[in-house]
Amino acid sequence: MSTVLAKPYPNKADNEDSDSGSVKGGLTPTDSTIEVPTLGAPVAAEKATFWRRPKHELDSVATQSSVFDDPATLEKYRPPSSWENAHRFDPAARWTWREEYAIVRRIDWLIMIWACIMFFSLDLDRSNLAQANTDNFLKDLGLTTNDFNLGNTLFKLCFLIAELPSQLISKRVGPDIWIPSQMVLWSFVSLGQFWLTGRGSFLATRCLLGFMQGGFIPDVILYLSYFYTKNELPLRLAWFWVSNYLAEIIGAFLATGLLKLRGVGGRAGWRYLFLIEGILTLVIGVASFFMMPPSPTQTKAWFRPKGWFTEREETIIVNRVLRDDPTKSNMHNRQGLTIRMIWDILKDWRMWPIYALGIVFLVPTNPPQTYLTLSLRNLGYTTTQANLLSIPSKVLGMILLLVFCYLSEIIDSRIVSTVLLQFWALPLLIALYTFDKATSPWVYFAVVTLITGFPYVHPIQVAWASTNSAGVGTRTVSASIYNMFVQAGGIIASNIYRDDDKPLYKRGNRVLIGICVMNIFLYLFVYLFYKGLNKRRDKIWNSWSAKEQQEYLENTKDQGNARMNFRFAY
Repeated sequence: MSTVLAKPYPNKADNEDSDSGSVKGGLTPTDSTIEVPTLGAPVAAEKATFWRRPKHELDSVATQSSVFDDPATLEKYRPPSSWENAHRFDPAARWTWREEYAIVRRIDWLIMIWACIMFFSLDLDRSNLAQANTDNFLKDLGLTTNDFNLGNTLFKLCFLIAELPSQLISKRVGPDIWIPSQMVLWSFVSLGQFWLTGRGSFLATRCLLGFMQGGFIPDVILYLSYFYTKNELPLRLAWFWVSNYLAEIIGAFLATGLLKLRGVGGRAGWRYLFLIEGILTLVIGVASFFMMPPSPTQTKAWFRPKGWFTEREETIIVNRVLRDDPTKSNMHNRQGLTIRMIWDILKDWRMWPIYALGIVFLVPTNPPQTYLTLSLRNLGYTTTQANLLSIPSKVLGMILLLVFCYLSEIIDSRIVSTVLLQFWALPLLIALYTFDKATSPWVYFAVVTLITGFPYVHPIQVAWASTNSAGVGTRTVSASIYNMFVQAGGIIASNIYRDDDKPLYKRGNRVLIGICVMNIFLYLFVYLFYKGLNKRRDKIWNSWSAKEQQEYLENTKDQGNARMNFRFAY
C-alpha cells in the first residue's frame, strides 16, 4: 500500500498582511502544537541487491516521513484514544537505525519465532494424513481414493467456512486469546484420530479439523501486522511458511519412526502418529496463552511483571508501524466488526482480482503434491522409502520459497514473482502427462519432486492482499476472504485426480495443464488492472491544486483503498 502525500499547501496567512501573524482560516507553521524534528533519509531512494539490503549509519535518524509531520493531516490520522497503543503515539518521536535494528531483532525472537512454532504445529497436524497413507491407512479403514478425496474436500470446505467467523471472533476477543484456543481445540481432534473406526469417523474428524483450524493463518498474519511494517512483513511471512516446510520435513522423519510402532498394542502405526503429534500441538497451544501479548504496549502480565519492552522501545514500535501505515490505528485489538462493515468490505471490487488469483494459482501443483506419497507407494516404494523420498521436494520448496519472496522485494513486483510459479509448473506437467507405465520410477520421482518442490508464492500473495487492503478492519476481512478462495481452490484441486484415472492420472494432468495456461493470462489481466487504477488516480490527483488535495483529505468520505491518494501494489 502507498499513501501519496498532498502537495505543500500555503495557508492564507502566507498571503495576508497581519501584524500579529494570526491566521483567519488556516494554520501558520508556528501554530503547530509540535515542533517537527529532523527526519531520516528516505529508505525508498536506496537500492537493494539480491544479497544485500541497504545499510544505514547506525546512529543516524531512522524515522521516516509520514502524514504525521504535516499539522494539516496530523489530526486527520491521529490515533483515537480508544486504540490500545494510543498512549505511546508521539509524532515528534525520533530514533536511530541502531535502535530500530535492535528492536526488530527482539520482535523477531519474541514474536516471530513463536508464530513459526505455532504454524509448525498446525501443519504437522494438517499434513500427517499423507504420511499415514504410506502405512495402509486407507486399507485399514476400508477407504477408497474417492473417500480420501472426499475427506480432503470436506476439510477444505469446513476450513473455508470457518475462515470469516474465526476472524470475527479473533477481532472481538483478540488474537492473543483466540489463536491459542483454536490450537487446543484442534489438538484434541487431532489426537482423537487414534480411535478412528471407518469412513464415518474419518470424514467427521476431517470436518472438525477444518472448522477448528480455519482462520488460524489470517489471525496470525493480522497479529504480526501489529509489530511489523509493510516492507518487513512479506519476508517474515516467507520464514513463517518455512516452518510449514520444516513441519513436513521433520514430520516425514517422525513418521518414519512412529509408523514402525505398527503392531504395538495391536494398533496400526498411523494411530500413534496422530496421537503423539496431537499431544505435541496441545502442549504448544497451552504455551501460546503465555507467549502472545495482546499488543506491543501490553506485554506485562502476572507471569511477566516487567514486560518485554521498555517505554522507549514501545514508543518506537508503535510510531514506526503507524508512520508506515496510519490506518493500523483505526480499530483497537478487542473491537469487533459490524455486519455493515463486513458487507462494505465484501463489495470492494478492487480486491476481487487478488481473490480470483487465490482460487486458481495453486491448483496446478496441488494434486501432485497431495498424492506424492501415495503415488510413490503405487510405484512400488516401501512405507519408509515413500516418506523419505518426499523430503527432497520439501527442501527444494523451502529454498525456492525464500528465493522468490526475496525476489519480490528486490524487484518490487508482486506479479512477476508470483506468475513465475506457473512457468515453473507448465513444462513439468507436460512431461508428467507424457509418462506411461514403462517410465522409470526414478524418472517419475525426479519430475514429481520438481513439481511438488515448486516456488511457494502464497506468502507473497497474502502480503499483497494485506498491502492492498487499508485499515485493520478491511485487512481482517480481506485476509479471510482471500484465504477462503485459496481453500476453494484446494477443493477444486482435491477432485482432479480420480480413482478411475490412477495411477498415471492422464485426464487429471490435462486439466492441470489447461488451468496453468489460464493462470498466466489471469496474472496479465491483474497486472493491467492495478496499473490502470494507479495511472487513473495519478492523473486525477496530480491535476488537483494543493488546495483541492487538502480539501479532499479533510472532507472525503472515501475509506481505505478507495481514497484517491491510495496506490495499489502490483
